[in-house]
Amino acid sequence: MNAAEGARARARTEVTAAIKDEARRQLAAEGAAKLSLRAVARELGMVSSALYRYFPSRDDLLTALIIDAYDSLGEAAETAQADVPEGELTRRWTTVCEAVRGWALARPHEYALIYGSPVPGYAAPATTVPSAARVTMVLIGVVRDAHDGPGLTGVSLPDELRPEAERMAADIAPGLPPEAASAMVAAWAELFGLIGFEVFGQFTRVVEDRERFFRHAAARLGASVGLPAA
Repeated sequence: MNAAEGARARARTEVTAAIKDEARRQLAAEGAAKLSLRAVARELGMVSSALYRYFPSRDDLLTALIIDAYDSLGEAAETAQADVPEGELTRRWTTVCEAVRGWALARPHEYALIYGSPVPGYAAPATTVPSAARVTMVLIGVVRDAHDGPGLTGVSLPDELRPEAERMAADIAPGLPPEAASAMVAAWAELFGLIGFEVFGQFTRVVEDRERFFRHAAARLGASVGLPAA
């Protein structure tokens, strides 16, 4: 790459970042459903035709914002876990859960984009899946280490659910028993339900000491997937 090409690449990166930053500001002010490429272009002093060279449609911009949000959340979870000794399984689990909560509280509008109401007329493409799976993969890694090490405890499965649990295990957690896979999916949903209730205000006048409440709930979720007692 020559100097001119490098300068163009840097300029494109800077403009792309500016477009995303303005789009995030609009998400916070208006919500994802009202995101408009024309409005973003106007705020940046660009003509719409120029912005379309970066993002051909609103859906392309939404997809980029969604991938960025999932990656940022995944990085927060991965970084938090890295600071905990590998053998402290319950602490690793709760630390990851608390990192996810902290990210959501600090960036509620981005959390709403990826875990809130669907955006009318938008369907997330398969390119969002690897980023979306990062937090889940961290939590599955904790459960896998428990299964391969001290073992999982207290996880059961009714017979009528076993075929579905076996399918889930094969799809998302190969090598884990179906009991663990089923419990993991339930815990994943409960985790984001807990966080969503807090982010979207459903705990108002219900839960006051939310940090202690969440820490206890996260530990309970860890126990539900079979992690041994700390």
